[in-house]
Amino acid sequence: MTTPTAPLTQDELKTLVGQAALHYVVPGEIVGVGTGSTVNKFIDALATMKDQIKGAVSSSVASTERLKALGITVFDANDVQSLSVYIDGADEIDGKGYMVKGGGAALTREKIVAALAKQFVCIADESKLVAALGNFPLPVEVIPMAAGQIARNFEAMGGTATLRMKDGQPLVTDNGQHILDVRGLQITEPLAFESQVNQWPGVVTVGVFAHQKAHVCLLGCADGVRTITY
Repeated sequence: MTTPTAPLTQDELKTLVGQAALHYVVPGEIVGVGTGSTVNKFIDALATMKDQIKGAVSSSVASTERLKALGITVFDANDVQSLSVYIDGADEIDGKGYMVKGGGAALTREKIVAALAKQFVCIADESKLVAALGNFPLPVEVIPMAAGQIARNFEAMGGTATLRMKDGQPLVTDNGQHILDVRGLQITEPLAFESQVNQWPGVVTVGVFAHQKAHVCLLGCADGVRTITY
């Protein structure tokens, strides 16, 4: 009689997809590295082949510190013309590879590094796969003096925007700005939505990644890693 195996925990699923992402790293090149708990698993896995790559371009101070601690060289984005691959997580991803990102407050730098890359590989557990974007509060990085007006713009769309706080003060991003989290929106046209919100004065970046969508998603599922190509 075989003992049934316990389902994998979310942490174990993150480890699996982090390791699976190594398949997309091109030896001898610089890899784009995102931010977050799933990406931390990828960074740990990347350390096992650090001698085979030139280094990384990182999307946050936290990831940069983790990479350097593991002996991986980190390049400034301005010193790199292009990247073969960018590997990052998502707060939500739909059936077309469009994502909501920014739960870790690094959305602007993530979008900058994603724009350098020829391929975006999203690593996530299956809870992040959605039919339509909008259940996860949408992060929007804003210049502080514009936060009130931007919140009113979202209210006119049917959303409710709240300022993200940390230790009783507005959270400050790596870029010195604030984050609005917007609830109550269903984003059925991600490309048009991203373009529209990015035009509002004071918006640094909206956390919809449609123009920089995923090309591949490595999804951690109960039976292992599922690869979805868009």
